[in-house]
Amino acid sequence: MPRICVKTGKKTSFGNTRSHSLRHTRRQWKPNIQTKRVFDPASGTYKKMKVSTSYLRTLAKRLREGRTI
Repeated sequence: MPRICVKTGKKTSFGNTRSHSLRHTRRQWKPNIQTKRVFDPASGTYKKMKVSTSYLRTLAKRLREGRTI
């Protein structure tokens, strides 16, 4: 199962690790994806979503303002 945020589209990115001697080896950065139950005010139900933690902060802010998902 891929590690992708359903809202922002964040996914694993690739690059190089550079040592002090400037050797480089390939590495990957994985996004912090969490499975969360989120209440959808439009339908009045809970939905399970795989979202990044950065989006969870945005979602909390939007729900405080009264906006929908």
